[in-house]
Amino acid sequence: MIRILLAEDEDSMRTYLARALENAGYEVVAVDRGTHALPLLTEEHFDLLLSDIVMPEMDGIELAQRCAQVSPITKVMFITGFAAVTMKASREAPQAKVLSKPFHLRDLVLEVERLFDGSMVNANL
Repeated sequence: MIRILLAEDEDSMRTYLARALENAGYEVVAVDRGTHALPLLTEEHFDLLLSDIVMPEMDGIELAQRCAQVSPITKVMFITGFAAVTMKASREAPQAKVLSKPFHLRDLVLEVERLFDGSMVNANL
């Protein structure tokens, strides 16, 4: 099963995203900030880091850079509602996919499936 580490500081969005991904067949571990995600990346295996970019303590871009050091096989996808932040993410983490808010949950699941070559095809949303 594909494991996703979700880092999103907004409670309702984190719950919403985690539920959608779990319903699509993924195992999700959700945290509210990058500083909580980083130790998990060093202790456990995750196939995908799905991170908001704008978060307290450690933003998603720094988290992705640290992820590349401690877990280089983990893929990265950002979610953000800020266009300027999207451009910064594209420059500083060019290997990462950026999904701009607002988006439909089906779009999120489809993007995750694309990252893993469609190996999970159960988007019941």
